[in-house]
Amino acid sequence: MPCEIDEIALCLTSFPLEVSCIGFEAGTLSQHLFFGLTNEGFDVVCMEARQVNAALSAMRNKTDKNDARGIVQILRTGWFSPVHMKSREAQGVRALLSTRKALLNKTIDLANEVRGLLKVFGIRLPQTVRHGSFDDVVRPMIEIDDVSAHAMIRLLDARLVLYQHFLELDRRVKRAASRDEVCLRFMTVPGVGPIAALTFKAAVDDPARFKSSRTVAAHFGLTPRRYQSGEHDNLGRISKAGDRDVRTTLYAAANALLMRNTAASQIKT
Repeated sequence: MPCEIDEIALCLTSFPLEVSCIGFEAGTLSQHLFFGLTNEGFDVVCMEARQVNAALSAMRNKTDKNDARGIVQILRTGWFSPVHMKSREAQGVRALLSTRKALLNKTIDLANEVRGLLKVFGIRLPQTVRHGSFDDVVRPMIEIDDVSAHAMIRLLDARLVLYQHFLELDRRVKRAASRDEVCLRFMTVPGVGPIAALTFKAAVDDPARFKSSRTVAAHFGLTPRRYQSGEHDNLGRISKAGDRDVRTTLYAAANALLMRNTAASQIKT
């Protein structure tokens, strides 16, 4: 289906009746569609995907036409939660963090692949080899044997290139955090570094959209789920709604504060 803003706007303006509002569920193209159609002068609403899915699941037959009709009914009744569209700056920070994480994961995957292949030749690497010294430790072992070198040298070369690009992105992350006043304030908290500060700032984006600081934890799925019916009132585990990367980062920061930071602080106490 075409997703170009010009084509969609041309189709909407060709209707005999004026389009009062446009609604769609959150997805990968939400940012592109929301800002593009808003710039074209339309009133656009992006709805939470879980609520839309729950409403559409009541329909017997799932077709594109029925889904469109269902979304229109949801939009008319107002039974939805609008999704906040993050700024371009916040999306750029998230893209930088995601790319850095992807390169680090691929570097670790290739290092583990080399470890597994070396065991075939009777070579076991130490459990802890730093990423920066991995190539210096492994390459001399491989070059001794022509058979292993023929198979694994290119794997080491690819891992080294990925690691160098990871280092460049890691420097960009640290540079971006050091130039942001909000992130510098976050990093005064023990256990919070550049990654945690940038991840949380980019996820919140606009603090004014939260009525209370308590709703931030619920927004990122850190509050217990609740099931209440009649005499039953059960509190479960955290809901895990919202951004998973934010929860992971906050957990890592809390773990560093409790386990790795030896200095005393009021938060740790």
